[in-house]
Amino acid sequence: MRRVYGLLGVVVLIGLWWVLAVTVFAGDGAVPTPWAVLAAMQKDGWAFYGPNVSATVTAALQGFAWGNGLAIAVALIVLLVPRLEAVATQLAVISYCIPLLAVGPIILVVFGGPATVVFLAAISVFFTTLIGALLGLRSAERTSLDLITVYGGGRLAKLRHVQVIAALPSTFAGLKISAPSALLGAIIGEYLGSNDQGLGVSLMISQQQFQVPRTWGLALVAGLIAGLGYGVVTLVARLVTPWSRGGAETRTSL
Repeated sequence: MRRVYGLLGVVVLIGLWWVLAVTVFAGDGAVPTPWAVLAAMQKDGWAFYGPNVSATVTAALQGFAWGNGLAIAVALIVLLVPRLEAVATQLAVISYCIPLLAVGPIILVVFGGPATVVFLAAISVFFTTLIGALLGLRSAERTSLDLITVYGGGRLAKLRHVQVIAALPSTFAGLKISAPSALLGAIIGEYLGSNDQGLGVSLMISQQQFQVPRTWGLALVAGLIAGLGYGVVTLVARLVTPWSRGGAETRTSL
């Protein structure tokens, strides 16, 4: 039933888009019809979208891996060395609060080129995953931890056998949000001129040349990729943590 409602929502949104394009925004041409956007996308074809999508997705995946890997590593270190929590969380909050458009030019000067795109993608995902991992690691049941202690296990044993498993649902919740965020960070990095090709570069050029249908097409492709990334992580989460989904359904039914 949810899928039906979701599909219905998409149809309504496209219909509203079409109506606004031919009525309210018909004069200035700022909002093309969905058909005009699809026609422009078909005209550009894979020769245009292929290299640009590949460049952006590659940088986003690299940033996704680096940012989330670092966030999970920091969460594990904080759990083993609690004194580092204040410093780690403060750095995470700073990375989350600093606008990417403000820090982007500085990163471009320091690192230059494609590294800036990867860096901005990584910094976009760090905070969310770190908080999710920390909350998950601390959600382990006390009785399970006590059982490990009774059998002579130390911190590493508790971490490996109990806390990591308990942290998976919350960590995946952070990873779901991180997937679109990594793509956004990569596009912003490209938008700052740190790459020769990519969705961000193409968006900037299309806006400068007043190619409105192409601009909308690029935005639509970016949105579809972000949604696909979210969906892939959601699918992996369901496969890796089936007990979490079952628990959620039980609570909902109650």
